[in-house]
Amino acid sequence: MLFLKDNLDYLVFGVLATMSFIMLWLVVERSIYYARVSLAQFDNEDALKIALNRNLTFIATVGSNAPYIGLLGTVLGIMLTFYDMGQTGDINVQAIMTGLALALKATAAGLLVALPAIMFYNGLVRKVDVLTAQWRQLQ
Repeated sequence: MLFLKDNLDYLVFGVLATMSFIMLWLVVERSIYYARVSLAQFDNEDALKIALNRNLTFIATVGSNAPYIGLLGTVLGIMLTFYDMGQTGDINVQAIMTGLALALKATAAGLLVALPAIMFYNGLVRKVDVLTAQWRQLQ
């Protein structure tokens, strides 16, 4: 329990930071690919869609799961606050509120990761639709 108490923030923020870094890397990679893709090289629409949709699943997964990672950090933080209260037998409102406020920062961090991921995902999906329509016009 002491390990979790000492390292909860590092674990939650580490996971969220890793997810953010990979997500941003894939957004940049997809943006560059879309800017440079030659639609004429594709013979059929299925091959085009496979190429254009590559790596979008991870971006969507970050957007949908980052709030849950943050929520897990919040729940564990609240649980640790109540555990400490139970161990000491002291009901100190100031300690409770401080523990709860610190626990809620994990949820906020999860939302800060998820919101841009969803916006990037929606923008990239729109670009896939535009490129697919342009490919159909070439046929």
